Amino acid sequence: MTFGEKYNKSYKLLLVIPLVLLAASLFYLYTFNQQNGDFAKKDVTLAGGTTITIFPPGGVDVVDLEEFLTDRLEDFSIREISGLTTGGQEAVVVESPASLEELKTALEEYLGYTLNQDNSTIEFTGSSLSDAFYSQLIKAVIFAFILMAIVVLIIFRTIVPSLAVILSAFADIIMTLAVIDLLGIRLASAGIVAFLMLIGYSVDTDIMLTSRLLKHRDGEINERLFSAFKTGITMTLTSILAVVVALIFTASFSEVLRQIFLILAIGLVIDIFNTWIMNASILKWYLERKG
Repeated sequence: MTFGEKYNKSYKLLLVIPLVLLAASLFYLYTFNQQNGDFAKKDVTLAGGTTITIFPPGGVDVVDLEEFLTDRLEDFSIREISGLTTGGQEAVVVESPASLEELKTALEEYLGYTLNQDNSTIEFTGSSLSDAFYSQLIKAVIFAFILMAIVVLIIFRTIVPSLAVILSAFADIIMTLAVIDLLGIRLASAGIVAFLMLIGYSVDTDIMLTSRLLKHRDGEINERLFSAFKTGITMTLTSILAVVVALIFTASFSEVLRQIFLILAIGLVIDIFNTWIMNASILKWYLERKG
């Protein structure tokens, strides 16, 4: 039995895999929202709070600092900033929804000296401002998704293929968000920007696949599908490689870029399954029913 014959027999069964993963992701996000009051944990840029960046002369043991602060603060996060060329510790960033005085006092107690403008920087974001900013970003994502859906419907003018593209993009966002929550990553404003970028990346391959199957009539369905797969998987793997390289080189000194590239890398890997298993199976099923 050839690969094409095996695929013809099993493609409907393969469709179950991404659908089950999507359902599991939706259930997990619902449970997470019930427990935490939102679909993701937010950092101080979205939830409000205090950020103190310290520049310790002799460096700081981050693990030891984390253990020290655990007994004094209810919620906080710590990350190191390393030099791009040396790889050594340049600074330590501590974020917490606690008040400025509470966080500063705890850090000064651990360090043994007073924090000032020469050895630290302090930023405070009010909760009302952060909530408004978060709300606007979420509206931007929803608005972008709606516009994408409208454009897809206009391009193909057929309900089932258009809904397949929209479903694939929706699954990319939901599954990626579930993975972010599972990894315990606090979503920043940069992370929501990454989700906007992910919509574009995911729709790109889906539209290419749908165009090849619906608008090109040369060859059998499988031939057109496999031709689209060669092009699409090359596009996606190239993007993943570029994002991973960027992630490796920026992770140590830029939290903003690190989160953007991490979310894109996760989303692009997930998009492979949603495009070439879910969307491809729906389109093949649709074309075979049309004869």
